[in-house]
Amino acid sequence: MDQLQQEVDPVEVGLDPVALDRLDRFYARRVDDGLLPGYLISVARHGRVAHLTSYGLRDQGAGIPVTADTVWRLYSMTKPVASVAALMLHEEGLLDLDDPVSRHLPAFADPQVYESGAGDDIRTRPAESPVLVRHLLTHTAGLTIGAYRTHPVDSLYLAAGVEIQAPKDADLAEACAVYAGLPLQFEPGTEWNYSVATNVVGRLIEVVTGRPLDAFLAERVFAPLGMTDTGFWASGERADRLAVLYQQDQDGGFAPIPGPPVRERPRLLSCTGGLVGTARDYHRFMEFLRRRGELDGVRLLSPETVDTMTANHLPTDLHAFGSKPIHGQPGNAGLGFGLGVSVVVDAGRTESPESEGSYGWSGAGGTTFWVDPRNDLTVQLMTQLRPAGMLSFHELKGFVSEALGGRGGPASH
Repeated sequence: MDQLQQEVDPVEVGLDPVALDRLDRFYARRVDDGLLPGYLISVARHGRVAHLTSYGLRDQGAGIPVTADTVWRLYSMTKPVASVAALMLHEEGLLDLDDPVSRHLPAFADPQVYESGAGDDIRTRPAESPVLVRHLLTHTAGLTIGAYRTHPVDSLYLAAGVEIQAPKDADLAEACAVYAGLPLQFEPGTEWNYSVATNVVGRLIEVVTGRPLDAFLAERVFAPLGMTDTGFWASGERADRLAVLYQQDQDGGFAPIPGPPVRERPRLLSCTGGLVGTARDYHRFMEFLRRRGELDGVRLLSPETVDTMTANHLPTDLHAFGSKPIHGQPGNAGLGFGLGVSVVVDAGRTESPESEGSYGWSGAGGTTFWVDPRNDLTVQLMTQLRPAGMLSFHELKGFVSEALGGRGGPASH
């Protein structure tokens, strides 16, 4: 079995080993101080892994350390993978970005938009325009999740059992039927709200291909990219390598929590956050994006489509929409959104040292990744700790920036 491994000395690709050593010591201290159970970080430049570090335990009860072949719950890092699959169908002429979703999922015909009121007194009106496929990929469809509890429509999601992504025991088709029956928060295409939209993308993939989502992704994405340990569940030997999901308990230690079912095929094949996989596999996915749609001679998307995916599609940045910090990000100033990934549009306004044009996303279990085209760099961090808001990824971005010769890493090295 192939594992992720360091391929080149960092100096050979222009990275400062002193800054990378500080990165290692900073994150190891977080484990030693009881702030992380264990982690893996990789930094690659020009397509070669120049830094690979892991520390701590993937299973504290059994005393099993984090290893390169550890399997992680990817949560929302599933969304870029699903977006790539949808864009493949777009290139094949099966799914146009400007298709009304109702063309393929009739339940989304005649959407209603929130107008006023709360609770039983919510009033809606017919939407002026349809929900389009591109609205789903950019999170501008008007969908939401109940867990936000910040908008009157959130209460309707909660009442329908959609606290995070789906009613209990629903499959993808049933979940999307529930979403379609709930009001939109806003007119499609006019605002940004992180939501269950990528589950609808997954259902679209099933409908236009006539195949189960897991089978399509396995054949058309994972196999061609050599992502041999990625899927919606981990069984057999792969289950033995699955990291335990933790939350911090009242005594300052870590308590295991169940998370979504991933030891057998789940009823809900969630594109919102259902994949599990290894750091090696996600490194290959990042490299596929960095190389603009091709890896090891296999091309899944044209360079132009990857450029479209990783460009900002919003009229302004996420901060302007009043969006909340998501998955450990300290804030959204300076960030825009593409087709399934956030994009740095104004590096001077972000709270982390980043290059304009960098793109990526994070997951609720504490995972994150980004691709930096300007510096020809890919970075990932894997851990399993909820809520992800306990983490902050700007320290990691600071150390990587410092290794590139930029200013700053965190003040407290």
